Amino acid sequence: MTHPLCDQLIESVEQGLAPIQRAFDAYQNECFIPRPPEFFALELCGEAGELANLEKKRWKGAPPNDAHTADEAADVLIALMNFCNARGIDLAAAVALKLPRIGSTLPSA
Repeated sequence: MTHPLCDQLIESVEQGLAPIQRAFDAYQNECFIPRPPEFFALELCGEAGELANLEKKRWKGAPPNDAHTADEAADVLIALMNFCNARGIDLAAAVALKLPRIGSTLPSA
């Protein structure tokens, strides 16, 4: 049995994420040269590292730069979409399968 909020989230993911992923795929294919999944995996790691570095600086007391953080978060999402598309991963389906497993460790509502 899953948490009711998990069920709602799964429904939202299934309805909303697939068209977004398809749009990213169309944009990538139309506007950029083809790249292998390995390229996008490394790009994803690099972008996530840049985001983590900003958080590390914030954690150590540097003044936050919310615009830069948002920019890096967007880069992570774009790289993830490109990786999933290059690997043929249906991200909405993968998330819908993963959420109940994560939610099974939570107390029921």
